[in-house]
Amino acid sequence: MRHSLRLRPSVLASACLAALLPAFALAADPIKIGVIAEAQAVAGSSIAPAAQLAADEINAKGGIDGRKVEIVVYDNHSSAAESVRAFQRAVNEDKVNAVIASYISEVVLALEPWAARLKTVMITPGAASDVITQNIAKDYEHNKYTFHGYLTSSALAGLVCDAAKDLLVTGQKVKTGIIVSEDAAWTTPLDAGYEQCLPKAGIKVLDHIRFSPDTTDFTPIFNKIEGQKPDVMITGISHVGTQPTVQWKSQQVPIAMFGISSQATNSTFWKDTNGATEGVLYQAVSGPGVAVTAKTLPFVDAYVKKYGNNPSYAGYTAYDEVYIIADAVHRAGSTNSDKLVEAMEKTDYTGTIGRVAFKPRGDPNVHGLRTGAGYITGLMLQWQDGKQVNVWPKNLAVGKMKFPAFVKLPAS
Repeated sequence: MRHSLRLRPSVLASACLAALLPAFALAADPIKIGVIAEAQAVAGSSIAPAAQLAADEINAKGGIDGRKVEIVVYDNHSSAAESVRAFQRAVNEDKVNAVIASYISEVVLALEPWAARLKTVMITPGAASDVITQNIAKDYEHNKYTFHGYLTSSALAGLVCDAAKDLLVTGQKVKTGIIVSEDAAWTTPLDAGYEQCLPKAGIKVLDHIRFSPDTTDFTPIFNKIEGQKPDVMITGISHVGTQPTVQWKSQQVPIAMFGISSQATNSTFWKDTNGATEGVLYQAVSGPGVAVTAKTLPFVDAYVKKYGNNPSYAGYTAYDEVYIIADAVHRAGSTNSDKLVEAMEKTDYTGTIGRVAFKPRGDPNVHGLRTGAGYITGLMLQWQDGKQVNVWPKNLAVGKMKFPAFVKLPAS
């Protein structure tokens, strides 16, 4: 006699539901992205809010394959030691799937070996030191988890020189300059790049001044610079910015400031310097009112609506990086770190700063951003009457250079 096991419909339904529960639970698990940033710093304060804005947008559209993107924020107080503790907590306790970390090169360099040890994808929205990507090239298998979501210092130097050639040499007949940079990891390759490309652009380098980030009185530095009578100062400042800018204005230093000034990228810098930033020129990858791509201005509008001010340069990149990580998770079909690395390496994403793609294995700056036509190019903006106005390149310019009366240029 054959016996058959027949289940009541209710029992059968319960059994099917139980079998499906793990799959539903997996699908419901959020994609967790840790954000380690300098909440109190002018340049770093935009990182976490911009990342949250991107997550909110993604979640409003149903998430990634039905999974919510969750941002877990850690304020590192601009400390490498606190950043390391935050990274360990993020991975071991909070179980994040990837980390967006810092605009400070020293912080990212401290975190890079921890990304390797804990096998966790990390991308920086603002650090610039070439050493970050050089470490990956030297030991790819261990350091492959780190990605450089901003431009390397050497790339930044090249873009500043390109702008200087067009705006200063051709436009203002500038012939001489002095490199003025803070003494930091990111400025070593930046200054080396300046020393190579400025003469090629037509600017003779008269001196190279590196000052401590702890400097509070720039009077001796400005006096020395004035004594050499250069046409322009080519800057590399990020950790400091307010003090030299305020003193430049108060002391009526007659030499234009042109180059990298990370704090000047933030819309609060006008208020922070009480307008002393009038006339300062700074390099950036995006800026208010500049439609670098179709996504740039909508992001700025959404950020201003939500937070009340424009983002710093690291806000644009942090926003893009949430989308880049989410897209990589989707393409990998997994949050497994090795699979995520493979997907990240195939990134081809148009964000707020241009077309984002990473340099391949074998490149000395592997996992750095591709630059040049068709990828990331860059802008040169100037503070004018309380606004950040893009003056270069010509096809994206919304205004022309103008300076306070105390600044003297050869063609003025």
